[in-house]
Amino acid sequence: MNLSVDFAGVPMKNPVTTASGTFGSGAEYGEYVDLNGLGAVTTKGVAATPWEGNPTPRICETYGGMLNAIGLQNPGIDVFVERDIPYLKKFDTRIIVNVCGKTPEEYCQVVERLASEPIDLLEINISCPNVKAGGIAFGQDPRLVEEITAQIKKKAKQPVIMKLSPNVANIEEMARAAEAGGADGISLINTLTGMKIDIYKRGFALANKTGGLSGPAIKPVAVRMVYQAAHAVDIPVLGMGGICTAEDALEFLMAGATMVAVGTGNFHDPAATRKVVEGIQEFMDAQGVQDIHELIGCV
Repeated sequence: MNLSVDFAGVPMKNPVTTASGTFGSGAEYGEYVDLNGLGAVTTKGVAATPWEGNPTPRICETYGGMLNAIGLQNPGIDVFVERDIPYLKKFDTRIIVNVCGKTPEEYCQVVERLASEPIDLLEINISCPNVKAGGIAFGQDPRLVEEITAQIKKKAKQPVIMKLSPNVANIEEMARAAEAGGADGISLINTLTGMKIDIYKRGFALANKTGGLSGPAIKPVAVRMVYQAAHAVDIPVLGMGGICTAEDALEFLMAGATMVAVGTGNFHDPAATRKVVEGIQEFMDAQGVQDIHELIGCV
């Protein structure tokens, strides 16, 4: 039985990775999940300098999911290179580094710093709705998506995945813009912008007022957008958005995703990624499927 896939020229033992911001850089989940069993680990977003993130409270539960307004808190590229990459290199898994920034220069600074590091892919976060400046503007304008992709590709030594925002009118247009800019792949969806009001406090549940909605509640939207994007471009798609089970992951694969990422599901079940890999194997065995490519894009 073959579960291996090729994503932007990088071979993966299986099509399952983690969604940025939900898995740290692997160490937090090491006692729950054998990282050797994952196709890749996608790190939390890393910026040129440390970011404190947004004020608290910045996480709240919602029906079928959660809202977060973390604000991409991270220790910066120096700590990441010194601490996190060496940890991940202990395992037989691919490393996808998520990159964030407030300006094109900041993105490129991180990408250049990572050029000589032993990582496999870059995922460029141009879509997080929690940051007041920078990212959200890039992700919602196709012209800017193409421009920032082209600038990053000039500096990058690893394949570049552009992470697209679902908070747009036409996801196919954004996917084509990333491809036109030279992207080697795209990932979607990031969180949908949402809000929760505490009726007893008569105020916002999040200090930031709005946050990114993730979890099972967004899965039907994510599957639809992945299907549309996969049919709009010729580069591979990394699908995510509410994946908690193998059945969820298989929907995305059948919609056209080459790989899938488990995000909020990790909070509910720290072993979710492992169970998704095992569940895909069990499904293929039960259905008599010998190669994962029989399922990818089959609808």
